Amino acid sequence: MKVIKFGGSSLATGEQVQKAINIIVADPARRIVVVSAPGKRQKGDTKVTDLLVNLAGAVQSQQDTTAIRDSILDRYRDIADYFGLDGVIIAQLREHLQHLEQRHYPSAEHLYAAFMAQGENMNARLIARVMAHMGYRARFVDPKELGMVVSGAPRSATILEGAYATIAHYQIPDGEIMVVPGFFAYDKDGNYATFARGGSDITGSILARGFDVDLYENFTDVSAIYAVNPDVVDHPRAINTLTYREMRELSYAGFSVFNDEAIIPVIHAGIRVNVKNTNHPDAPGTMIAPTKDVRHHHYITGVAASQGFTALYLHKYLLNKEVGLTLKILQVLYKYNVSYEHMPSGIDDLTIIFDKHQLNASQMSAMTDEIRAAINPDQIQWFDDFAIVMIVGEGLYADPTLVAHVMDELAKVGIAPTMINQGASRISTMLGVDADRADDAVRVIYSLSGCEKSQHVL
Repeated sequence: MKVIKFGGSSLATGEQVQKAINIIVADPARRIVVVSAPGKRQKGDTKVTDLLVNLAGAVQSQQDTTAIRDSILDRYRDIADYFGLDGVIIAQLREHLQHLEQRHYPSAEHLYAAFMAQGENMNARLIARVMAHMGYRARFVDPKELGMVVSGAPRSATILEGAYATIAHYQIPDGEIMVVPGFFAYDKDGNYATFARGGSDITGSILARGFDVDLYENFTDVSAIYAVNPDVVDHPRAINTLTYREMRELSYAGFSVFNDEAIIPVIHAGIRVNVKNTNHPDAPGTMIAPTKDVRHHHYITGVAASQGFTALYLHKYLLNKEVGLTLKILQVLYKYNVSYEHMPSGIDDLTIIFDKHQLNASQMSAMTDEIRAAINPDQIQWFDDFAIVMIVGEGLYADPTLVAHVMDELAKVGIAPTMINQGASRISTMLGVDADRADDAVRVIYSLSGCEKSQHVL
């Protein structure tokens, strides 16, 4: 049995939904279908989820919601009309949204989570109806029916470990196809709760582990995961296979094809993930597998860059001798509910790297004052134009001179990394560079990656 997930671009129009259905029914093992909300139909279009955020804002501020609601329903109506459905399903979706607008929510975060979940929720209901209309045994299945209970914040939920056992006991009737909305589940009180970015990938991964499937197929709008962003390098090399660890590192650093959090449930279960293209379903795509199942004879698998970071630099003489100094800093971060990404250090220096999306100017100012009061640094400074370049490959450890070679080539084009960090596993090396030179650094490093040999899943 397989879990198959489709991204928003794969379900943006009736024509794209038809392609997805063709893929589903082409393989009888594809019994569990996870769907995203309709994405952009063309450049400049608006995603349904973004429209739902606007709707949530209008509800919260008690504004008239008619126009926004109609624009959302028009997206689903276009798909329904493509398949010749009557207006019943759209009337049901309209009633569903109106009911949500009238509900009471424990907080504004709960309200936004509830509305943001509806892009996937309504799309799953519609696609199940379309497939049934076409004569297939397809049925909408709500995450609550599967026992998908989560904890955590309403818009950054985490599946409870016990939910996997509940999912495993769910019986799928022979020959039936389940259509499950991605991105959301429910907390213990029955409130909607959404996963983090890439949430439909997370749903697919949870169901793959819960049902212990043979393969998790993730369909998107590219034919493979590439060694570098095609927007930075023309016609980059496709990656045939990746290990879980490599995928995590590359996704974290900016590869948007597969979310870095989404792969964790399948890692625990040892389930392979095949990233494929809805528009070219016969292409092999990229297989993500356990390290033991992948033979690597190359050095660099991929290079990625992300400019979504900010860094706090601290300098204090004899910093390494002061017991409890790091604890004092972490207590300040805990007070402001801020997590850090990396913390490279020297004997007198410490750099703390943050995801800039979780910080605002007032937080940064307050944290600076409290850290200054707690540890009395000689220097404290924020670097906002900070980018991370990640060099990833299970084969990196095979060439002890590779990092030196990278640094030499970067120096030739005038790039001097402000930070270098490499863990004991040596499957990734992280460089901190000025944001305006990040793409240049990626191009230089990618030009060195042609030394890898073939790789394949056993």
